[in-house]
Amino acid sequence: MSKIKSASEAISIVKDKDRIMVGGFGLIGCPLTLVEALAKHSVKDLTIISNNLGEPNGKGLGKILHQYKIKKAIGSFFTSNPDVIKFVEKNQLDVELVPQGTLAEAIRAAGAGIGGFYTKTSANTILAENKEYRWIDDVKYVFEKPIHANVSLIKAWKADKNGNLVYYKTARNFNPVMAMAADICIAEVDEIVEPGELDPEEIVTPHIFVDMIVKSEVNL
Repeated sequence: MSKIKSASEAISIVKDKDRIMVGGFGLIGCPLTLVEALAKHSVKDLTIISNNLGEPNGKGLGKILHQYKIKKAIGSFFTSNPDVIKFVEKNQLDVELVPQGTLAEAIRAAGAGIGGFYTKTSANTILAENKEYRWIDDVKYVFEKPIHANVSLIKAWKADKNGNLVYYKTARNFNPVMAMAADICIAEVDEIVEPGELDPEEIVTPHIFVDMIVKSEVNL
């Protein structure tokens, strides 16, 4: 069965209350075609796991925010979109702030089947409140659990029809680890080629992690 789907067909699997990972750093590496399809999909009470929630004026995930489809956001850099702050102040959005390196490692841990890890980051801050910790070589470490999702929406540069993925420079960002950390991975790509056309040394995400492929239609 072909993995190549339309954006609307792929997004139709998203359900109310799902945990959705969305790749990108700002709008770079963000699967904008899939985000646009999510904006047209009738769904509510989502938990979005992403570095940020788009940009001001409804760009990227900012559009989903203004549709009141997001109940909770887990990420690192929400101040890039001042609208997020307004939603939080009005109690219209719950935000869980996670240091950026911790976010990446927690997602990677979920994909690798690791039950958690200890990090010095956030020790003795409000971000570590009510979390387990231990002292290692006289240094305080905070225990962080893996972050998993029902669906990951990621962006790559190229895919072959089997779903092997190649990324473009810094647009790679969170996408490879998110591909591994969800029950279902939907990859938006700029170009789809035949199996065998990708250099095996360039492939970052193997096809086994990719359930659906969608051709990009929305660009920056």
